[in-house]
Amino acid sequence: MPGCEGLLLWSDAYLECLARQYTNTIYHHSGSAKMGPARDPTAVVDPRLRVHGIKGLRVVDASIFPTVPSGNTNAPTIMVAEKASDLIKADWGVRHGQDGATP
Repeated sequence: MPGCEGLLLWSDAYLECLARQYTNTIYHHSGSAKMGPARDPTAVVDPRLRVHGIKGLRVVDASIFPTVPSGNTNAPTIMVAEKASDLIKADWGVRHGQDGATP
C-alpha cells in the first residue's frame, strides 16, 4: 500500500497505516445525487426525482437519499422506484388501473 511500504507486512502498524491510507466500499453507494430544493447547491433532484435544470431526466436509485440509511439500502431503493413509477405515470396522465395493472 502506498505510504505503508516501510512497515512490516500485516503487522499492527501496517494495518493501522492501511486503515488510514485505503478507503473503499463494496456496498451500495448512496447520497451522491441528493434530493432537495433547487436553492440548495448540493441538491441534484427535486421531490419528484427530476434533475434540477435538465428537462426529462430523473434519478431513481439510492443516490437521491439526502442522508445515508443506517441499514441496507435495498428496501428503501425499491420504495423510491415504486414512488418514481407513480410519479412518472402521474406526469403522463395515467390513472390507477389504466396501465393494465389490477386496480
